[in-house]
Amino acid sequence: MRYLRCRNLAVAVCLTLAAGYAKEGADQYPYGAENWLCGVLPPTGTYFVNYFGFYSGLLRNDSGNKVNLGGSTPSVNAVFDALRFVEVTPVKILGAQWAVQVIAPFVDQSVDLGGTRNGIGQGDIDVDPFLLGWHGEKWQAIAAMDTLLPTGYYDKNDARVSIGANYFSFEPIIAFTFMPGSGWETSAKLMYNTKTTNPATNYHSGDEFHADYVAGKHIGPWSVGAGGYFMQQVTNDTVNGVIAPAVPGFWGAGREGRVLGIGPSMTYRNRKHMEFIAQWEEEVLVRNRFGGNKLWFKMIIPL
Repeated sequence: MRYLRCRNLAVAVCLTLAAGYAKEGADQYPYGAENWLCGVLPPTGTYFVNYFGFYSGLLRNDSGNKVNLGGSTPSVNAVFDALRFVEVTPVKILGAQWAVQVIAPFVDQSVDLGGTRNGIGQGDIDVDPFLLGWHGEKWQAIAAMDTLLPTGYYDKNDARVSIGANYFSFEPIIAFTFMPGSGWETSAKLMYNTKTTNPATNYHSGDEFHADYVAGKHIGPWSVGAGGYFMQQVTNDTVNGVIAPAVPGFWGAGREGRVLGIGPSMTYRNRKHMEFIAQWEEEVLVRNRFGGNKLWFKMIIPL
């Protein structure tokens, strides 16, 4: 469940699809995946969450302009589906409820870098054996530590077919939900992602701060509002320990990425406590990565 960011490719890769400054084929975390009540840990039990959606984007450079590659702009289209299982235990730690989770993503993507190829398969699995949730009167909060595993297919010579990133990531998380009354809600999930070096290319992607968010109002079983995500890379990419060089027209030195996604969000909860969420997000302020539009359909089912 991830979207290619071609900022990891040097011109030689885009033109010849040969080995170059190629790193991971995709984002490991699906920006914007969490929204309504993302700071709320549900009651003790087992839950299944399904994330299904579509993404379409065009490559943007260090100035936010579309990249020109042989008279056209590199593009990506992806259909994704991620299966998440959460087990909330009755165990209390530091006054919080303890839970564990695992997320297995699957992607069908089509990438055009002066020639189109398709990649399909399982992406990088996310595991979290230590998730804590606190409950207050008007607020709730979650703290966690995700580990993303390099389980997805990766081809260092052709980023178009790479589903996985080929490195480990470690991501501390703080999420909160504030509900002051009258049905209003503000929720956000804050994350800081650090990565290991890609052993196939000796490329090390920089650290990222990113956040998912939503604000809106609950009206009976329905909720309406606006949500999205923000990502800012805060350290440089490096190759063999040296800052990744600039490629004019493609990206600047260090290749620091940025994106802001925002759009309408709606949710419905039935009498069986099943929840259905639909959200569309447009990406703006894009730098050194693909930018476009994303459509989500999310389903939460107590088992």
